[in-house]
Amino acid sequence: MDQSGVLLWVKAEPFIVGALQVPPPSKFSLHYLRKISTYVRTRATEGAYPRLYWPTWRHIACGKLQLAKDLAWLYFEIFDSLAVKTAEERLEWSEILSNCTSEDEVERQRNQLSVDTLQFLLFLYIQQLNKVSLRTSLIGEEWPSPRNRSQSPDLTEKSSCHNKLEAWLRACLTGNPFGTSACLKSGKKLAWAHQVEGMTKRAKIACNTHVAPRMHRMVVMSQVYKQTLAKSSDTLVGAHVKIHRCNESFIYLLSPLRSVTIEKCRNSTFVLGPVQTALHLHSCDNIKVIAVCHRLSISSTTGCIFHILTPTRPLILAGNHTVTFAPFHTHYPMLEDHMAKTGLATVPNYWDNPMIVCRENRDTSVFRLLPPCEFYVFIIPFEMEGDTTEIPGGLPSSYQKALGHREQKIHIWQKTVKEARLTKDQRKQFQVLVENKFYEWLINTGHLQQLDSLVPPAAGSKQAAG
Repeated sequence: MDQSGVLLWVKAEPFIVGALQVPPPSKFSLHYLRKISTYVRTRATEGAYPRLYWPTWRHIACGKLQLAKDLAWLYFEIFDSLAVKTAEERLEWSEILSNCTSEDEVERQRNQLSVDTLQFLLFLYIQQLNKVSLRTSLIGEEWPSPRNRSQSPDLTEKSSCHNKLEAWLRACLTGNPFGTSACLKSGKKLAWAHQVEGMTKRAKIACNTHVAPRMHRMVVMSQVYKQTLAKSSDTLVGAHVKIHRCNESFIYLLSPLRSVTIEKCRNSTFVLGPVQTALHLHSCDNIKVIAVCHRLSISSTTGCIFHILTPTRPLILAGNHTVTFAPFHTHYPMLEDHMAKTGLATVPNYWDNPMIVCRENRDTSVFRLLPPCEFYVFIIPFEMEGDTTEIPGGLPSSYQKALGHREQKIHIWQKTVKEARLTKDQRKQFQVLVENKFYEWLINTGHLQQLDSLVPPAAGSKQAAG
């Protein structure tokens, strides 16, 4: 049993990035998963066992569990994305999908995918992590089975037999020695953030990359306040990044990342290197996120903007308000190299096709797509080595057109000023007027804080690479 416990925490990643932050379908209970386990064994020659193919899971999920097809695919694809694959294999799959010209072609390609059947059933079971049950909280039972309601001694004995999967799992589970708590408690402290005078809570940044296995590398960042933090570091490469309670800050993590979770942050901007698995936000207000990621999911956010490039549909979970999606609009010199290392391509890109995964509210008014007239490109203000000189994949035509119109207006303005033939004194007065208006704009938009928090260019050019 000790050995099994070790094996389960070694497989901790499905708990970190595989369990959706939403109550699972009711038919992901042990009762139904046990039935599926029996069913697939009788369909071994039909793509059900020991490998479960997408058409068979689609039949089980849609026909027997009454799930929508999109939801069935979501759980199948999430599990498949956690499988060990090379970056080349991931890029090849992206190329196959981008060459499909219809939904039918996409479905034919999906029909060739398969996953380990029993591991997939366990993956469905751990979705119970985010199950909220008033009944279980009152009577103190965890992960209950419908069969344990009977008062008959015979049935109770049978019930205990049915729960041996459950009992074995609970006995095997241990605290993750490479998890968030362990990282903060005993991890290596990183002096990446300045300590702000007058603050009662100090910024905390720690990592376990010096002791953790490759798939368990973690960086935890908490309580960064009113500053710009920029890093491109080996410490971040392939790490699970946890960002917590950061406020009024601009954070640049320009390395290939395994996953990113941003929780309880306010009034901040996050510019991330490619995120190989999941980028999740929870309980955040007025946040801007700029990232290339395999998957984005959000819950309990208000007034957040997401400039993303992603091969999967963004997931809108429960409790969100005033969400804005926009195309990815920046670049840094190493970006395309980092995308290649994480297996992320520029196509397909579903930034503008979010999926609402929320049983209590499917109101599409919870989100909007950024109007092209409000769109600006984002400039990363740090020097780095690398070959990327433009936004990977370019911009959607409507947004590119809007930028063109704005540039045309600038040229007309410059021409008008030039043809005005101002005297030397008039030019000085005009320059002062423009600078004052620009300063007012910086204050009103909040950009002044970002400029003030940047270190001088002589030192700042080295900050991102430190």
